[in-house]
Order: sequence, then structure tokens, then C-alpha cells
Amino acid sequence: MPRVRQLVLKVHSRCNLACDYCYVYRHADQGWRDRPRVIGPGTVARVADRLAAHVERHRTDRVRVVLHGGEPLLAGLPTLDRTVRTLRAAMPTGTTLDMAMQTNGLLLDEAALDLCHTHGIDVGVSLDGDRTSNDRSRRHADGRGSFAEVAAALRLLARPEHRQRYAGLLCTVDLVNDPIAVYEGLREFDPPRLDLLLPHGNWSTPPPGRQPDDPATPYADWLITVFDRWYAETPRRTGIRLFESLIALLLGGRSGTRALGSAEPDVMTIETDGTIEGTDTLKTTTASAMRTGFDVFRHSLDEALGHPSLAGRPTGVDALAATCRACPVVGACGGGLYAHRFRDGAGFAHPSVYCADLFRLIGHVRSTVTADLGTLRRRVAAPTVPAER
Repeated sequence: MPRVRQLVLKVHSRCNLACDYCYVYRHADQGWRDRPRVIGPGTVARVADRLAAHVERHRTDRVRVVLHGGEPLLAGLPTLDRTVRTLRAAMPTGTTLDMAMQTNGLLLDEAALDLCHTHGIDVGVSLDGDRTSNDRSRRHADGRGSFAEVAAALRLLARPEHRQRYAGLLCTVDLVNDPIAVYEGLREFDPPRLDLLLPHGNWSTPPPGRQPDDPATPYADWLITVFDRWYAETPRRTGIRLFESLIALLLGGRSGTRALGSAEPDVMTIETDGTIEGTDTLKTTTASAMRTGFDVFRHSLDEALGHPSLAGRPTGVDALAATCRACPVVGACGGGLYAHRFRDGAGFAHPSVYCADLFRLIGHVRSTVTADLGTLRRRVAAPTVPAER
């Protein structure tokens, strides 16, 4: 039975950066303009009640809530404190509530981290690499770069007394940026994990540098350069979720990212006004794709789950386009991210706009891992003979 395993809770609907690729403010859905800036205590209380009823009905032993925005720290520490306390107090006995926050880092200071320690909030920070790479897109509204401020926050977060709250870094791939410079720039902050995200686009609004039906694979080429550097490291200082998920899928395991594999749609978004919506990435398709018509004041989470932007849509390999079902790497690709399959007027029954890139990347990772496994098998089959004494 479909259930919510991760709730993205928008605690503030505005941001203190003006990133030029932002899927909230720069794409089709502009609903943020009509919503309260800060989530109110009454809305939080209804969210808590609805989530508690949902996990109790499904006997869920663990659920994750991500404090999100906009920029969540703009809501203020008292609001965040009250929000987490309200959510935790509502959880039924036997259910663990994992808390996380995705932030741009500009307001991440000692006081914010003290709050994160108090409530066990894991912190993910968005950064696009070294100073040049990051400041190309992640800028203030007046054009100033954000790197220096975020770097100071990350140095604080990486200190021993705060490191347990350090979830990792989120980076959006930009073909203009040098992949090794980006990787080394991110690694400088010693993250426990990296997320490399393809910029959001689809067949009607292609991502930068990617034209529909073009056989070139610029994003695969960029990612392969990072993969080869990362895979060759001994030991590896950080995990990269995209690559680790690909390796796991190719070896018969499960993906750790919804960008790959045929994951069930178990992520729900709740806006500052209590509106229940699907995954945020659908904002990049149409102005209404993620709008369910449900809210926490009138509806349960189970009612909203039936909407096509959530678990009401077809899932699994059988729901993919015929081209995908016949593809030899469908087990690893899974059709790619749902939002990246969209074509205006024709819905989501298409391969990913990144189809060629994903095919090449998966093939490269498979060849690399297969060669490694072959070497390992040969070593096991021919053990070293002990020297005579």
C-alpha cells in the first residue's frame, strides 16, 4: 500500500539567493507568490496530526521530514524549534521521526547548529563547487556570489563538534564548469556525501546544452570525468549518491536516489499554507502538474496520495515508454527522474530528456565495475602460494 516515507515541509516560501536554475522560482509553477512567507503554528499542528494519523494507519516505524523552502532558516530559529517540537510530540509510540534540513548555508551559524543538535536535524547544504563554479549561478539578487558565505558555514559544520549533523553537499551540474574543479572544490569541505544533480528540464524545455534527439552526451561526459576520478581514489573520502546507486543497481541492489531506478513515489510536499503537493521537481513541467487540490486542513495524507503527482500515477517498468521497456539498461536507469520525461501536451510516457546521457553513463560505470570484478575473481581463483620455509 502506498505510504509517505519522506515529507518535504516548506517552512518558508522565499529565498535569500536568486540562483538562475532554481526550480521553485524560475520555472513553470509560480504558486510561491501567493503563499505565506512563513508557515504558521496552526498549519504545523495540522501537518503533525495528519502525519501522525498516516504513520499510525500504515504502522510505519520510521518517517523523515525535511525542513525546506525557499530557504528554511529564513523562518527563524523559534519557528523551526516550535515546528520540530510539534511534529515529534504528535508521533505515535514506536515511530521514529528523522529530521533533516536543506539550506543554502547563508544563515547557518552556531545558534542554528545548536538547534540542529537539540533536535537531531541533519543538515544538507547546496554548493556548486569551487568559487568560480558556484558563483556562476548561485548568486544574490544583486549579482554578488555566495561562495564566501557558504564556505564559512561549511567550515563550521565540518568541525568535530558539529560533524555528526553534516549530511552532505548538493551540487547541480553545469556543463560550463570544469568537472574536476567542481569535484575538488566540493571535496575541500570534507562532505560525508555528495549529490550531483542534473539540472531540471524536459522535452519541451530542454536543460542547458541538451537538445532533444541530439545523440551527443555532454552530461554523461561531465559525470564520467568525475566518476573516474572518484572511483580511482583509495580510500574514497566521500560518497557520491548517483554513482553509488548506479553500482548498487548494476549489482542487483537498490537505488539511493529517485533519479534512477523505478522507485515508488513516496515523497510528499506540504507548502507554507498547508497545501499538499507532489514532488517539487514537477514544478519544472507545468504550472499545475504537482497541484493536488488537497490540503492538511480538509484532507488526510492518504487521500492526497491518490493524486497522479503522487502514488496515483502508474509506476514500475510497465509504466515506462516502450523505448524504455526495451532498453538493456532499464534496470539501472528506470526511465530516469519522472519530471525529466515530460513533453507538453503528451504527458510523461517518454524516455528521460537525458536518455542518451544516462545510457552512456550507465554503460561506462558497468564496464568499469565489471572489469574490477573480473580482476577480483582472478585474484581469488589464483591465490598466492606461500613461500617454502
